[in-house]
This record gives sequence, C-alpha cells and structure tokens, in this order.
Amino acid sequence: MTVSLPTTARRPLLQRLLANEATSGVLLMIAAALAIVIANSPWASTYQHLLHMPIGPTFTDKLGEMTVHQWINDGLMAVFFLMVGLEIKREMVDGRLATWEQRRLPALPALMGMAVPALIYLKVSSVEPGLAHGWAIPAATDIAFAVGALALLGRHAPLSLKVMLVSVAIIDDMGAVAIIALFYTSSINLIALGAAGAIVALMLGMNRLRVVTLWPYLIAAAALWYFTLLSGVHATIAGVVAALLIPYTAGDRKSPLLTLEHAIAPWVGFLIVPVFGFANAGVSFANLSLSDALAPLPLAIALGLLLGKQVGVFAGVLLAVKTGLASKPQGASWLQIYGVAMLCGIGFTMSLFIAELAFPGQAELIDQAKIGILLGSLVSAVIACVILRFAPKQQG
Repeated sequence: MTVSLPTTARRPLLQRLLANEATSGVLLMIAAALAIVIANSPWASTYQHLLHMPIGPTFTDKLGEMTVHQWINDGLMAVFFLMVGLEIKREMVDGRLATWEQRRLPALPALMGMAVPALIYLKVSSVEPGLAHGWAIPAATDIAFAVGALALLGRHAPLSLKVMLVSVAIIDDMGAVAIIALFYTSSINLIALGAAGAIVALMLGMNRLRVVTLWPYLIAAAALWYFTLLSGVHATIAGVVAALLIPYTAGDRKSPLLTLEHAIAPWVGFLIVPVFGFANAGVSFANLSLSDALAPLPLAIALGLLLGKQVGVFAGVLLAVKTGLASKPQGASWLQIYGVAMLCGIGFTMSLFIAELAFPGQAELIDQAKIGILLGSLVSAVIACVILRFAPKQQG
C-alpha cells in the first residue's frame, strides 16, 4: 500500500523545520512560563508532588521506583534525542551538513560557542568548591526556543541566518550528546552495556542485510533504551544511537528514517518538548534575593549563556569568514549575525537537562542552576530580538 505524505511533509525541508521548531519554541515558552507561575502559587506543593509521584516500575536499585519526572527525563527525552539523531543523520547525508564545505561555517562557531561558555562558567564558579561538574550547563543551545524567537521576527532575519542558526544548533546538539555520554555517565553495569552493544550489532546487521521495514528497528531501539538505562549510561543516548542506525537513502522519500521522522516530529515538538519544559522549569522565587541570583552557580551559568555564547559564536563566524574557511551568510549584515550569536545564548531545554545530570539529588543546586538558566536565556533572547528587530538590512 502506498502511503502519501501529508502536505506539510512535501514542503521544502527547511521551511518545514523552521515552522515546526518555531511552533515548538512558542509552546515551550508557554509551558515554561506556566511552570514558573504554578511553582510560585498555592499549587506549588501539588506540582512537586505530581512530578515526583512513584508510578513504577523499578528498573534498577539506583533509580528506584520510576517517578513521573524520571519518565519524562529518561523516557520521553529519549524520544526527543531520537529525533535529534534522525535530524543529524539526515543533515549529514544530504542536508545542510552533507559536504565539508557546508560544515565549515557552522562547525567553528558551534565549537567555540560550546567552549567559551564552559570556560566562563569554570572561571566564575571556581570561587565555590563542588560546582565544576556543571561546566556543560551553559554550553548548549536550545534550537526550538532559539528558532521560535527568530520566527517571531519574521522578515527581520534573512533566510541565510536561519540556516546558519539551525546548522550551528545541530552541531551543538552533537556536542551535547557527546558531553552527556562522556562526562555525565556514572558507574557502569558491564553486562547491561554488553547487551546494549549486542543490540547495536543486531541493528548494524539489519542495515547490512538491507532490512528497510521500520518495526524491527523500533523494537531494537526500545530494547537498546532499556539496557542503556540499566547500564548506567544515560538512557537518552540510546535515542541518538538508534537513530543513526535507522536506514536512510538520499532522495528516497520512503526511507525508514524519513517515515519515522515524520511520524514522531509532531509528538516531539508539540508534546514532549513542552512537557519537559513544564516539568523542569518550575522554580520558586519565594524569598529569593538579589544575592541569591548573583550566587556563584546561577551567575556562572547566566554569564556563560549571555556572554560566552555571543562571544564564541560570533568570533567563530568572524574567524571562519576572515580566514577564508567559509563565506559570510548571504544578505546578512555583521550586526544581524551578532544578533543570531546572541540568540544562541538561549540554552533552555538542553541546559535544564544537563543541570539535572550535573547535580543529581542536589535540589538546591538544581534550583540555583534553573535561576541562572532562566536569567541567561531570557536576557539573551530579549537583547537578540532587539538587535535583529532594528538592525539595518544588508544592502546588495
């Protein structure tokens, strides 16, 4: 039976991506705002109770009985990372990152945009011991939030800048996945890790045998998630690994990867990302003073996002263009490019996610991290939107 893709799936890829990410970004903003309102209302205790309510089962003694919050962060976010992996693979095969020439411009600003915020964080947080583990919190860019903010500006941002932002964010996502796998993995269960490796080998074998039916890969992906969770490696990594092992042939609109991507994209953008934002953004500002907001942890994160991202990304673009490594985005002025670099300081979703991994079981530090994330992301977004709204357009 031939299945025709919906109209949205036949639109140009970039147009679809921007539309989906923009809508997802707006929903994320609403969900985050709602969480903050509830966390500072008489319903705050009910909000916290529901999030941490045990609903089972118990996969490991370390995790204990699974709670609503754990299912969101370890379960639903694995689907989010599956989507990230699908996008990365597609872009690397025949998208905006398919050739080395296409990778040159976004690669340098993306890498510098992760390194500089981390260095700023480490410098500012060094005054208080025990905070160094959170160095990666300001290193990530929230693609949904950033593209959502950019979409609100409409014609004030040329298409080339939107392409640059999405490309930088995709490489940024690769870096975030690598960071989670390498630096935020605790004790390892070698038997479970071996079982996960066997499933990866099975999926590779299915690729070699040219199996293009989707359901065997989905069953294998679910098993991979389970054994990765048991192994001690963060379960969301299973989503990315599974995505990279799902077949994709350039130009073939019936490829399993495209079928899966079209199927889960609405769920990720319109449900999973907003639910994650709602479950993780809620922080109480009761009795919060200026000194609390300027404590080493929130200040390090806020400055990492606000200063580190704009300096790293803009310097990366400038260096790539001035050295001849890449061409300047067509039709964009340097002020507009700077505005997009500032927009990369919105680290919301990935920053919140990494904060939970950096300070497990340390509720006070996680709340402090949330304050820094919210402050840095909000100020970055406001300044970026003002710059892009009033920046003169590139002539010629």
